[in-house]
Amino acid sequence: MIIETELTPNPETLKFLPGKKVSEVGPIEFLKNDKSIKVSLANKILSLEGTVMVFFGEDFITVKKEKDLKQRKKDLEHISGEVIPTMMSEMGLSHLKLMDGSSVDVKPNYSANITIANREAAFNWLRNNGLGDIIKNEILVSFGRNEDNKAADYAVLAEGQGYQPTQKLKVEPMTLKALVRERIEAGKEMPTELFNVFVGNKTTIKRKQ
Repeated sequence: MIIETELTPNPETLKFLPGKKVSEVGPIEFLKNDKSIKVSLANKILSLEGTVMVFFGEDFITVKKEKDLKQRKKDLEHISGEVIPTMMSEMGLSHLKLMDGSSVDVKPNYSANITIANREAAFNWLRNNGLGDIIKNEILVSFGRNEDNKAADYAVLAEGQGYQPTQKLKVEPMTLKALVRERIEAGKEMPTELFNVFVGNKTTIKRKQ
């Protein structure tokens, strides 16, 4: 049996045309979480990973898949960071209390990171501005066998013994984010390009307990 397929306006939905009658009782919809489904074909289709809905028409079957997780996250970020903040800004609000006791808050959201290309310049800027203490400094040295005593003395004699330490510098992401928020909100200088700074809004919804 040849089953034709058709695209639909909804990219998450696909239409199948088996060329024969599908439903004897008219259009009927089945959902993933419905535990009372007695139609074998509907159960088999819904058991497939990512399938959330199946619809039987008289001579066709429509199957809806779960929206791609990455796209869902992108949509959520768009709603949280742009749609709701814009709506509330136009109403002159940053906090909204709902009838059921829930609340909606829009607050600034900051992100920043130091790329490899900007690492040296970023660390120098932090040091020159009295912020070098947020840089984590790790020095590693490898010793061979029978060099336990040398390892113990290395803290003060590393270079004198002819060893070349490997130095790793980094700033923890959350520490950098907190610094960016603190300086921007205080009106202090923070090189946005050097630290790849992004400032946006984030919506927080608290449900009544």
